[in-house]
Amino acid sequence: MMDSVRRLPRLGFTADGIAQGVRPLPVEAAVALSFNGSTQAVMMATPADLTDFAYGFALTEGIATPDQIESVETVETDKGIDVQIWLRSDAEDRLKARRRTMAGPVGCGLCGLDSIEQAVRPVAHIAPSPFRMTPEQVHAAVAALTAQQPLHDITRAAHCAAFWTPAGILAAREDVGRHNALDKLVGHLVRNGSPQGAVVLTSRVSIDMVQKVATLGAPVLIAVSAPTASAVDMADEAGLTLIALARPDRFEVFTHSDRLTKAAHHVR
Repeated sequence: MMDSVRRLPRLGFTADGIAQGVRPLPVEAAVALSFNGSTQAVMMATPADLTDFAYGFALTEGIATPDQIESVETVETDKGIDVQIWLRSDAEDRLKARRRTMAGPVGCGLCGLDSIEQAVRPVAHIAPSPFRMTPEQVHAAVAALTAQQPLHDITRAAHCAAFWTPAGILAAREDVGRHNALDKLVGHLVRNGSPQGAVVLTSRVSIDMVQKVATLGAPVLIAVSAPTASAVDMADEAGLTLIALARPDRFEVFTHSDRLTKAAHHVR
């Protein structure tokens, strides 16, 4: 499998002068996601954790559930990587309904959809659970995210999506694209199983990120950046606790704050 980092020569300009050196940078590879022999999406992504990517993308995009995936194989070509996903026959109708013909940039989570209805499809509803977090645990989850970003530490150019439980960070995935990182995390979790917990993101929260977290069924989403207004509306509809602008010492809650056991004020 191709490397996720390349070291390229560069000139460094400072007040002290000019210095030659190298800079490690993340690799963007063209990753084709092919279902039953038909390419459904081509994403520019970090070439790592691609089996997780396949499972997560299939689930969060409404193509197939994990039990409908029979096999996943990654084939490296001269131009990129073809991730070949084979589904059971009972997923064929859903596959056709969600067909994409796209070349998606990493910053876009809804590129190539065939209709407005697909972009604003009904969001999954979070099942009731006893899962709760204290403000101190929210702070701890955000603080723990720092140690889960080796690709970002090397390149300063990658997003991270992690899954927090009271025992700490259970899993984390990085990618040059925020949607890809989340799909990879979802894929890992559905392949290995996970308890109730919170998804923690280094990125802003858009409507499609809420859709993906709701599909996973996680009751809490924590992000270091702000949400869009539409994302807040969708999180409210899904029954998802949305926490954003989170730092180790502060955060803001936008929906379903009842999952915070010490919240002094409640919003939607």
